[in-house]
Amino acid sequence: MVYRACLAAVLACVVWLLSAAMFDAPAADFYVDPQRGDAQGDGSRDRPWPSLNELFERGLIESRQWESLPYRPETRLKARNPGAPVRAGDTIWLKSGDYGELFISGYYNERPITIAALPGEKPRFGRVYVRGASHWVFRGLVVSAEARTDDRRQPLVHLDSHGWQGPVHDIVVEDCTLLSAEDSSRWSAEDWNRLARDGILSNGARITIRRNRLKNVNFGISISGPHALVERNTVENFAGDGLRGLGDYGVFQYNVVKNCYDVNDNHDDGFQSWSRGPGGVGTGEVKGVVLRGNIIINYEDPNQPHRGPLQGIGCFDGMFVDWVIENNVVIVDHYHGISLAGARGCKIVNNTVIDPNDQRPGPAAIRVGPHKNKTPSRDCVIRNNLVSALDVRGETMTSDHNLIVADRQAFFVDAAKYDFRLRTDSPAIDAGTSEAAPIADILGVKRPQGRAVDVGAYEKPDR
Repeated sequence: MVYRACLAAVLACVVWLLSAAMFDAPAADFYVDPQRGDAQGDGSRDRPWPSLNELFERGLIESRQWESLPYRPETRLKARNPGAPVRAGDTIWLKSGDYGELFISGYYNERPITIAALPGEKPRFGRVYVRGASHWVFRGLVVSAEARTDDRRQPLVHLDSHGWQGPVHDIVVEDCTLLSAEDSSRWSAEDWNRLARDGILSNGARITIRRNRLKNVNFGISISGPHALVERNTVENFAGDGLRGLGDYGVFQYNVVKNCYDVNDNHDDGFQSWSRGPGGVGTGEVKGVVLRGNIIINYEDPNQPHRGPLQGIGCFDGMFVDWVIENNVVIVDHYHGISLAGARGCKIVNNTVIDPNDQRPGPAAIRVGPHKNKTPSRDCVIRNNLVSALDVRGETMTSDHNLIVADRQAFFVDAAKYDFRLRTDSPAIDAGTSEAAPIADILGVKRPQGRAVDVGAYEKPDR
């Protein structure tokens, strides 16, 4: 009996070790080269595959899919392409070339599979569409409408939770370049409306959009799912909204949104949000969103064609609950610099909100007021902001240590060139309070550097 018990224990240990070894098996690298790849290859560096789409068509990627469709929350996942060479945790490296449109549907990986450009290479796609899938990483891709053969106006990158195919979640898009065209300098308003594509559209959960460059797009990055992270992206030249955040607990930080083209009736925003509920737009809540360290610039060139007003951070159909808006620089030719219509428990702290000129509409302001249905805002803190104007209305609101900027030259290093760091003699220096202030400024400079926290997004260092 002792022998059998010991043997059973040993066998159990062996099974556990084998299982652990299989689960922790080192990730593999595979290669795709449209120029010299071979359909009979094995995906190695010396024998790369010729097409990325073929890996899906030929069942060369092991993953999981729903047992049955249409998707329902109680549906279970089952193995898809068991034993295929590419598995969870692996990386598919891409050489330069044209890859057409990438379509991924029904691939739910246990761990991320990465599709990435080899260093120095520029794999080019006409579109990336991920529908009903999870745990994918896309890195270093070029997605261009110029690489497409049709005139359909789908987003360049679409992460789609689909009613039939199932939700999309845990996707990363990073270090990619997305553009409708490389050059839009000669576009007419009609060209903008006809040629500009939306950049990234996602309604999934736990989506990360990081360090991407979007250029000459309609809407930039639009996120409606919860727990998104959108950071260090650049949206340059856009005709719609630069950023949209409609999901709860999203973080939008250190993004640059600049150069709005006014070519249609859309009320353009650097960042926009609204709630949705049983009664439609404006009948719900958007909770826990963080906007930190973003730079929003209406225009860099006063002579830009199709130049128009841009609303900075525009949130007009609350309620917006427990938001944190800090360390942002908003330079817009509009009276809506940072506006919340229906806010509860929000903090708007250490932002720089400035109108680049003295023309109307303007001046750019921080505005917190009632919901459109007359529900008052309440329990918000508006503090340590440098603003062209301020309008705070509501119940039990706190507004203190804010400074109105009447003379831009007196406050900033070079406002005409969009350098909104503080002059050594700026009235904003040491004029704030550390209560509820972020511990560092937009550049990471620790607060305070002097006797007290500086007002605005920048802390004057080395004093």
